[in-house]
Parts: sequence; C-alpha cells; structure tokens
Amino acid sequence: MKFPLVRELAAEGVPVAVTCRVMGFSKQAYFKWLADPVSQRDWDDAHLTNVAIDVHSDDPAFGLSFITDELKEKGLSCSENRVWRLCSAQRLWSNHAKKRGLNRRPGPPVHDDLVERDFTAPGPNRLWVADLTYVKTHTGWVYVAFVVDVFSRRVVGWQVSTSLRSDLAIDALEMAVYARRDQDLSHLVHHSDRGVQYLSIRYTERLEEAGAVASVGSKGDSYDCELNRAAA
Repeated sequence: MKFPLVRELAAEGVPVAVTCRVMGFSKQAYFKWLADPVSQRDWDDAHLTNVAIDVHSDDPAFGLSFITDELKEKGLSCSENRVWRLCSAQRLWSNHAKKRGLNRRPGPPVHDDLVERDFTAPGPNRLWVADLTYVKTHTGWVYVAFVVDVFSRRVVGWQVSTSLRSDLAIDALEMAVYARRDQDLSHLVHHSDRGVQYLSIRYTERLEEAGAVASVGSKGDSYDCELNRAAA
C-alpha cells in the first residue's frame, strides 16, 4: 500500500499534495485512509486468517477446500477464492499437496498397505473399506461417506452432506463403530485410500480408540474395488 509511504514522507517535510500527485492518487483518498488506516475488510481478513491457521494446525493434512468448509461451519462467510488468497499469503497448504515451484511432493502414507488389493475377509469385522463419493440430485451435489464390511459387503456406517466438510468421514466411522459396539473389533483392519480425510489426526485417533488397525493404499484403491457396489 502506498499510503504509509505518503505519511512517512510527510513526516520528513514533503507536502502530501506533492506526493499524492506523483504517486497518482488524490489527497482525499489518503486522508480517508489516515482517519481509518485499517479497513473493515482488513479486520475480517485478519480474523479469517487466524481461524484458518487454527484449523490447519489441528490437521495439517487439510487443504483449501476443507479449510473453507471449516470456516463456513464456524459461521464465517467467505468464498474459496478469498480463502485461497489468505492461505497463500500464510503458506497454508496440505502437507500432501503438490505445489508447483515449491518442490513439494505428495507425502508418504502414514500407514502401511495391509490389504494389497485383496478385498476378502474370513469373517465380519476383519476388514472394513472406507471411501467418499458424490451424487447429483435435483437440489445439487450430495457427498456420501461410507464404511463397508468386506465379509458381508454391508454398509455399516454412512453419512451424507451437501458440503465436503472435514468431519464427514469421521461421522461415517462413528456410525460404523457404534453399530458394531457389542462386537469384537480387535482384529479389524480399516482400509482407505490416501484422501486427506482418512490421514487426518482425528480419524487416526478414532481408529486407535476403536482398536482397529489402519491400512492405506494408493489413491482410488478403495473406490475402484467392487465393494462400492454395496453402497450404490
């Protein structure tokens, strides 16, 4: 912003009118800024930035879309373009994102692939597969998170939302764990792809609390297997 420079030059004795004329704006614009140096937009941006930093600190795997959804869930009105501008200024990106010019590469999976595309199970609660999909409806797109028991091919947990909010996958997992709350989950392997919602700290901690072992495959491992027919 050029206005602070005008103020500094004025303190050194350079007339405001001269500086404004040379820099190409009016004295009225300068004095308006001088009366209120921080605009409401600047205050709002600062508040959004602080909340975005807190959201990203909770789960560094979250990228732009998830941060935007979290801000809206907290009642803060903002567009994705505005969030992108603020996050870019603070260098808030997903730990697993690939950013041109920053030498970033997708991070390694935080869990081993214990399934290796062998989608079979000797009994219930031995292998669950989790994924996200979306469906077009008359009112717009609807996002669906679901968890499938491989043995029965039954959807044991699911959640639907009109936005791709960060806790959508966790809600589906909570439903699955609650549905099997009276059953033994100590031998359960939970398999997913490398989507950020499944690599988040909260999701990993919830699996550990349930006694399940996490397994992570390559992108699309969960989705392109025929188990998704059970969710159709």
